[in-house]
Amino acid sequence: MKKMDSGVTAAIGFQAAGGSVGIKQGNVKDMALLYSIVPCVVAGTFTSNIIKAAPVKWDQHIVYDCEAAQSVVCNSGVANACTGEEGYRCCMETAKIAAEVLKIPEDSVLVASTGVIGQQIPIDKIIEGIRMLAPLLSNSREAGSSAAQAIMTTDTRQKEIAVSVEIGGKIVTIGAMCKGSGMIYPNMCTMLSFLTTDGDISKAMLQEALSEVVKDTYNMVSVDGDTSTNDTVLLLANGLAGNPMITKKDRDYQKFVDALYEVNTILAKKIAGDGEGATTLFEVKIIGAQDREQAVVLAKSVITSNLIKTAIFGHDANWGRILCAMGYSGAKFDPEKVDLYLESSAGRLQIIKNSVAIDYSEEEATAILSEPEVKVLADLKQGKAEATAWGCDLTYDYVKINAAYRS
Repeated sequence: MKKMDSGVTAAIGFQAAGGSVGIKQGNVKDMALLYSIVPCVVAGTFTSNIIKAAPVKWDQHIVYDCEAAQSVVCNSGVANACTGEEGYRCCMETAKIAAEVLKIPEDSVLVASTGVIGQQIPIDKIIEGIRMLAPLLSNSREAGSSAAQAIMTTDTRQKEIAVSVEIGGKIVTIGAMCKGSGMIYPNMCTMLSFLTTDGDISKAMLQEALSEVVKDTYNMVSVDGDTSTNDTVLLLANGLAGNPMITKKDRDYQKFVDALYEVNTILAKKIAGDGEGATTLFEVKIIGAQDREQAVVLAKSVITSNLIKTAIFGHDANWGRILCAMGYSGAKFDPEKVDLYLESSAGRLQIIKNSVAIDYSEEEATAILSEPEVKVLADLKQGKAEATAWGCDLTYDYVKINAAYRS
């Protein structure tokens, strides 16, 4: 597997464009267009919130009921959530215009939005944007980067990655862009992720692969404990790499899944590290668990604790808060056998053994927790299962950003 300095346009046959259409104030990019030169099989996963934005409902229809997809239209600034029938009609109109401009079927156009909930989409600006962006579509690195910038809201930086892997004697590439910074909580979060691949894979196997990977990547991220109305992950595969079609869970399928997992793990960590107001990427790894479910519950409980997140911000090795969060998680484990470690580029330090503090240096612990990426590792010593979750510290700026979000 090879990591590439690229993004959503890395795979053969995919083009992108991004620009400003006036949805946001100021001359900032707020609309992206993604296009495949041939139809794609498509897979998707969506928010677990029962209040689903209009684009989520539209995309579920395309993913579940239609044969192929070929384009994605995404705007930032307005979420098109809680907008009733008018909001859904905007999705239909968006797909209609994109289909006309790109000369593809309406039911092959996916739609995504992110931003403020409750506002109606300025459909005239969306239509203008489609017509403006279509001639700019390109497979260049710059075009992919421009699209990644256009889908950002409170993100401080664009999030892109691509990897390539040999499958069936052919080089298969997976490229991706995503956005996410706040209203982030497992399962799924205020995030949009668009993945492209030139791999040849059946629709059933594509959905299987995405669903398998999402549970260990995006569903293990938390910034603030809020689950959005718009969460969408879309994976388009156009088959242009020319590998033998993947139709079953064989060695080729596993290589594809491994590459997909790498892409989405990197993006998940980018989201967590760019949490609103964050100064630290915070990783929690549970090892020695009886089964994966136990490890997942414990990792999520620690990563979502506001008391722990504030301790990370203060570079304070307050390990009691970590044990406390594990204890109220609902998972059953032996509370007298936990070993706990802190890790970062500054070193590794054990701070408790069998749930009791050992003689460690507070100064060394503070130094470890002062790095931009820190890890808590908890060993239950009960089995071989493990799980990892990602989050960030909780800072003053998180409150400032969200107190003024609409103003």
